[in-house]
Amino acid sequence: MSDLFGDPPAPADRRSEPAPAADRSRPLADRMRPESLSQVVGQEHLTGPDGILSRMLDAGSLGSIILWGPPGTGKTTVARLLAREVDFAFEQISAIFSGVADLKKVFEAARLRRRNGRQTLLFVDEIHRFNRAQQDSFLPVMEDGTIVLVGATTENPSFELNAALLSRARVLTFHPHDADSLSQLLARAEGMEGRTLPVDDEARAVLLRMADGDGRAILTLAEEVWRAAREGETFDADTVQRVVQRRAPVYDKSQDGHYNLISALHKSVRGSDPDAALYYLCRMLDAGEEPLYLGRRLVRMAVEDIGLADPNALVVANAAKDAYDYLGSPEGELALAQAAVYLAAAPKSNALYTAYKGAMRAVKENGSLLPPKHILNAPTKLMKGEGYGSGYLYDHDQPDAFSGQNYFPEEMGRQSFYRPTDRGVEQRIGERMARWAALRRERGEP
Repeated sequence: MSDLFGDPPAPADRRSEPAPAADRSRPLADRMRPESLSQVVGQEHLTGPDGILSRMLDAGSLGSIILWGPPGTGKTTVARLLAREVDFAFEQISAIFSGVADLKKVFEAARLRRRNGRQTLLFVDEIHRFNRAQQDSFLPVMEDGTIVLVGATTENPSFELNAALLSRARVLTFHPHDADSLSQLLARAEGMEGRTLPVDDEARAVLLRMADGDGRAILTLAEEVWRAAREGETFDADTVQRVVQRRAPVYDKSQDGHYNLISALHKSVRGSDPDAALYYLCRMLDAGEEPLYLGRRLVRMAVEDIGLADPNALVVANAAKDAYDYLGSPEGELALAQAAVYLAAAPKSNALYTAYKGAMRAVKENGSLLPPKHILNAPTKLMKGEGYGSGYLYDHDQPDAFSGQNYFPEEMGRQSFYRPTDRGVEQRIGERMARWAALRRERGEP
């Protein structure tokens, strides 16, 4: 029998009858699960002849592992196959539906098996949903060999799992399916069903894009097409898009998909690539991201990566945010697009951002130093007697309207935080600052 990620079956007779009704009552993805690790497709870096898991099994030693990757890439299937390969008892729980009491029962059963000479592979789906205390409960049973833990997560383990748990398990990354492996899955489905998918080449390509790297999704889409097509009918791309409900992109606004795309948008703006910036902005809008969140992020990019090289960048970003707030959707998204392209095309400087961080660091390192007395007001005789305001030079009365006095606390001396670049408006700012530095030197100021 073929399987979800399996080796190609013998060429099917395209005129043969579909699979028996009893078999077809199960979802296609379930009927096509692999029978061995060697049949898994799409994760060759793990399950191929030289893959990490293959090497573990060849060495006869299976340690605890975390399987990290997007949905529909075979994490659950691989966990089952690992247990079969090493002849461990297979226990499966979901962190969504299980609590500490359930874990205690599983651990006790594993201890009993171990006393009887058999080990347990415990597969925990969505392991990142366990809280810190629940994750800590795995540590003693992993250390004493009661269980071999195989956890599956769609979220970055670095952020979602305890350091103590990660130190006792190896993280293996599952990749999204590419077009080739998704095409293999469709071909295997046709072989199992004994019939071709009633779509033309363009429609088949549309289905691959809709699957968005998810092997389970491509098989579900194929089943929907088979259900919808009448005898002798072949769907083109437009028909497929009408008949098959479009699958939402893999994206969770509070998790990795969100952070990956906003990072890509920010770095595209910083890297002065308007086309990439526009692409990632549209990716996030299409996935349902809150537009005002994107507006706020664009404002951040304007001050962090452009700053005074183009002061209008902040004006444009703020205006785009306000325009969306005023217009709403869908008209307001165009203002965000305009801002993204403007920011990406603007001259770049992080001089202000760097200066701010440097000044903040100096504040924390130097404590509550008193400003020099000559720039402090002296509203009382006592303060005048203490020298407050003594020697202050009113800049507008000085040549070039510049006194050059020191304004830093005397204990610190003059500091240099802001170093403008030679790009955009900052070039002119830098020229003025260089002139002021020269005037200070002429007047003997530090």
